[in-house]
Amino acid sequence: MVTAPDRAEVALGNPSFVWRFGQDRRLNLIRHFAPLEGARILDVGCGLGVYVRKFRELSDRVYGIDIDAKRLREGARTTPGLMLSASETLPFRDATFDVVVLNEVIEHVRDDAATLAEALRVIRPGGHIVIYAPNRLYPFETHGIYIGRKFIFGNIPFVNWLPDLLRSRLVPHARAYTKRGIRRTYRGLDAHVNVETYVYPGFDNIIARRKWLGRALRSALYRAERTPLKVFGLSHFVVLEKPAAGHGVAEG
Repeated sequence: MVTAPDRAEVALGNPSFVWRFGQDRRLNLIRHFAPLEGARILDVGCGLGVYVRKFRELSDRVYGIDIDAKRLREGARTTPGLMLSASETLPFRDATFDVVVLNEVIEHVRDDAATLAEALRVIRPGGHIVIYAPNRLYPFETHGIYIGRKFIFGNIPFVNWLPDLLRSRLVPHARAYTKRGIRRTYRGLDAHVNVETYVYPGFDNIIARRKWLGRALRSALYRAERTPLKVFGLSHFVVLEKPAAGHGVAEG
């Protein structure tokens, strides 16, 4: 457990430290919908730069931004292109990037809608914004909870299914999104919604302890992503595309 003085660090989220199957699967999904080879890529909320390093295997024009200077300094020891910046005020010119990735980060930012508006500003026409964000219907809260001043880390069951007021008291440090909520973050943006679905986790920790159980969960729940049961997935997966010049989003 950690106590209240660590709330600022908790609010930033827990970055990826190692690359495992779950990260590989997310990367492959990104590559399927947003070409990365040779692309200009920005990882928003890059933490230690784990995804930046992986993206740099596909392109030498990759950058990451984060507001945690300590993590950036640590990541910069092995990874170039990391910068200190808030997501709502990106230090780049318009139409700089081909792809902007927000992997489990908009739940932590001060203003999620402003963050996506900035992401749209810095991608070129025809470029993509890729979003992974916590799903409110997932049966476990993965960010831990506060009971009074005590922080309990881990996957806490059924917290996400509680009423908003109670969940916000237990999890003041991270949002989780309903389908309506995630759509609100990009409503009104001049962008096509190319993908709007859900993904289940990699189950890497379970496989490390009980391989048979983890593999059974992967097999069953990855099939469930093609059924109505996908709505209980760990994360929303959304891909937005900025229209080419002269091809705005049609009004619905």
